[in-house]
Amino acid sequence: MDSKGALAGFLLSLLVSAGPASGEQTPPTKAPGGQAPGEQNAAEMTTRDQAVTFRARTNLVLVPVVLRDAHGHAVGNLSQEDFQLFDRGKLQAVTRFSIETSQGRAAAAGTPGGSRPTEEAAVPGSSLPPAAVPERFVAYLFDDLNLGVEDMMRVREAAMHHMKSSLRPQDRAAIFTTSGVNALDFTDDRDALLKAVSRLQPRLALSPTPRQCPELNYYWANLIRNNTTDPDPREYAKTEAYGCLSLKPGAGTDQIAWMAVLESVAAVMALGDQNTRVSLAALDETVRRISVMPGQRSVVLVSSGFLTPDVKLEESETIDRAIRSNVVISALDGRGLYVEGRDLSKSAPVATPGTSRPAGMLIQFIEMTEHQTNLLRGDVMAEMAYGTGGTFFHNSNDLEEGLREVAAPPEYSYILGFSPQNLKLDGSFHALKVTVKAPPGTSVEARHGYSAPKSLSDPAEMAKEEIRQALFSREEINDFPADLHSEFFKRGPESARLAVVVHVDLKPLRFKKEENRNRNDLAVTMGLFDRNGNYVSGVRRNVELRLKEETFERWMHNGITVPCNFDVKPGTYLLRLVVRDTEGQLMAARNGVVEIP
Repeated sequence: MDSKGALAGFLLSLLVSAGPASGEQTPPTKAPGGQAPGEQNAAEMTTRDQAVTFRARTNLVLVPVVLRDAHGHAVGNLSQEDFQLFDRGKLQAVTRFSIETSQGRAAAAGTPGGSRPTEEAAVPGSSLPPAAVPERFVAYLFDDLNLGVEDMMRVREAAMHHMKSSLRPQDRAAIFTTSGVNALDFTDDRDALLKAVSRLQPRLALSPTPRQCPELNYYWANLIRNNTTDPDPREYAKTEAYGCLSLKPGAGTDQIAWMAVLESVAAVMALGDQNTRVSLAALDETVRRISVMPGQRSVVLVSSGFLTPDVKLEESETIDRAIRSNVVISALDGRGLYVEGRDLSKSAPVATPGTSRPAGMLIQFIEMTEHQTNLLRGDVMAEMAYGTGGTFFHNSNDLEEGLREVAAPPEYSYILGFSPQNLKLDGSFHALKVTVKAPPGTSVEARHGYSAPKSLSDPAEMAKEEIRQALFSREEINDFPADLHSEFFKRGPESARLAVVVHVDLKPLRFKKEENRNRNDLAVTMGLFDRNGNYVSGVRRNVELRLKEETFERWMHNGITVPCNFDVKPGTYLLRLVVRDTEGQLMAARNGVVEIP
């Protein structure tokens, strides 16, 4: 029998002998005295399947930091001692520190051997070229609810050039919109991507029609609603109302103007809140979608900005989700280099009868609030980018260059982690500040804050989240040796069984003594992804080890094998293995590729 047939026979025998998913297994050697190992060690190792579901809850706050020198290049040669992190002005102890590179490799400081890249293991007979395996996933989210007609036209043209020139064969891209219209899931089909981009249109369904009277920008309306001490915003708004309503001095006209102002304030604030929450919900959903892709992950948000500051909790939740899923969010301001100034099509303001504020001061006030509104529109995009280690590209008409910059993660970024002390579980916002010992001229881009949780974290859920992060990744983790072997068996032209056997070396693991047994539990999780990185199926097997003293050394010598299988159709698949133990909380992760003709 040839080697391939021998391997197939070996794998098949393991699968057959394993029986049901919940069963027992022993090392493949004879026990002392010739007794079959299954008779003596029947209870030393048991396995049971568990549904592959995850939910993240943890109190660890992660703060990405990107440092750039005077030329804009990322700085990557600093250590943990160079950083200080403050929560509401109080210095925090940084308990987790890592440096990430643009290749997606992260090494924890002080961790021997850290993560290091290795080649995917191809099964016998696989002819899959390395370039066909997806390595980087980019989700482009176009904010068609806020981008105007002219801005969308320029964005669309720049995106077309970008898709043609910047995406590599190992990249997978997706097109999403805040309106939910014209979505394209992750693919390497460049023609399909270009077609999706060409169909982008502004969907300004949430814009106020007809125009409000008076026409207030968001910053102006916010001042009227929340500033009770300064009368200028209210009086200037009444001046505008007198003009657009053609009011003349008389009994009751001042009250009519004020009621029109209140109606306009309510409309502007409601519109800004609705637009922002819809757009942030689309961004959050995009982060959720890309977080299950097995590789380096970036979200590119293309927008003209948002118009409400009252979304700190939503911002914090999305930033937390992105950081824990190793998703970098970058943003491009689709307005380009915008020009500020009063709309010349409108009539010039005149002083309101009975007020001492001249028309010239009103013009200056309007220009000031327009400027502040434009700055405010970019605040959420900047928070999302800097909060996840991404880039915010703005104030430039070179949108094609902007897309190139934001689609590529920074060459170096630092991840600082801390556990807040005496944290009140009230959902309140905590301002963060990061200071760095760096050369003069170095800029610091870091997360500005987070929202406190409303419940305590669960250690079991934290362990599950660690496994989830590792599964939907491409990083090789080498805390202990684990090997992945696979083979497929064709059942017909359109079906096959993919058999996978995992071998785990137990020697580096720590065992707890309990009732004359050596105890540890392993969670063996296997994920199957298609050639575009889409999750197909998953299996999790919980392995309970209760090893006797008299056979402990033999288990250490032989290790354990855990079989599983998938029913699949012909195609190219990426296998992802993650093994985590309970006692030492160590992990191993491996990649494999199989081509089923």
